[in-house]
Amino acid sequence: MPPERDDGAYIWDMLNAARAVSQFVAGRTIQDYAANLMLRSAVERQIEIIGEAARRVSTAFRAAHPQIPWRRIVGQRHVLDHDYAEIRHERLWRVAVDSIPDLIVELERLVPPPPPGPPDEL
Repeated sequence: MPPERDDGAYIWDMLNAARAVSQFVAGRTIQDYAANLMLRSAVERQIEIIGEAARRVSTAFRAAHPQIPWRRIVGQRHVLDHDYAEIRHERLWRVAVDSIPDLIVELERLVPPPPPGPPDEL
């Protein structure tokens, strides 16, 4: 059985997926999004990853950081994973362009520092 990951690893997963969503929608319109199955699928997958990682963050960590809308994030993951017929593309677009940038800011405040090690060589 693999060792359990710590909260910091899940926060990194959330942040990386959120940054990917932000990159995917940059310079795009909702019309672009609606017309492009690959773009919609990519955004949906990354939002699902955000939700899955959030679900795995410990209860204590979530309680200590109520500025993150944990329940909404996990709830969106459940819709994407289990109730895919209920996906509202306009809502996901709003999540991608309105909520994800704020989430990135909050997550960047929570990421653990890199482990100590030798300085990078030039």
